[in-house]
Amino acid sequence: VVAPRAAVVFAKYEGRVSRIETAPGETVAAGQVLAKLEDAGADFALEQARAAKRQAELVMTARLIDLAQARALVARKERLAASEAGSRQALDDARTAMERAANALEQARHACDSADLLIRIAEEHVAELTIRAPIAGVVSRMDAHLGEMVLSRADSVRESQSLFAITDMDSLAIDADVAEAAVAPLKPGLRGVATLDAFPDRPFPIAVLRLALVAAAEKGAVTLRLSLDHPPAGIRPKMAARIRIALEPAGDAIP
Repeated sequence: VVAPRAAVVFAKYEGRVSRIETAPGETVAAGQVLAKLEDAGADFALEQARAAKRQAELVMTARLIDLAQARALVARKERLAASEAGSRQALDDARTAMERAANALEQARHACDSADLLIRIAEEHVAELTIRAPIAGVVSRMDAHLGEMVLSRADSVRESQSLFAITDMDSLAIDADVAEAAVAPLKPGLRGVATLDAFPDRPFPIAVLRLALVAAAEKGAVTLRLSLDHPPAGIRPKMAARIRIALEPAGDAIP
């Protein structure tokens, strides 16, 4: 018995487990909170990014004022130059100052955009410290422990360094190895009966979903994926089963 829909849950970032919101055997919905990590560095980074954004906004406000004043000065110098009451050099200097003010404003806007990006990065880090179920299913394994430091996903090299395993028990199937010599009459859609070793008195219908495209050379077998129809309550992944598949009568021989 296999679970085609299963997920191993790692922490994206390093942190200390501060809360655990589930337990092994509990059914969870996709997106449900499983645990929370704490990382003071991530919180400080977010505060720092928000402070940098406030500073960038203050600078941009000042640059807007500078540009408005520079434009007003250019307009005044243009009126004086038109009436020959002002020099051409003074007008050119005012226009140069306005261009500098415009460039300074553009730099301030870029600084605000950069601050927004840093905030989004910091917010994503903090949000990822809340561990959520990627799929709906049953918590089939829990390795998270309160107060424990956990590694980031990039630093986790073994499944045992994960936090949880979620298994969708509604998508269970059976994988069966069939000898190569017996695989010719098999095809998707054929139906049969399976009996679990754990529940020998409760057979249930199955159907062939697909045959593996590649044979297992070391076994001399081809794997079938079988769908289950009303299996007995208590079925679990990795249980062993015996299967019987009804073959269709052979058709007329093709010359």
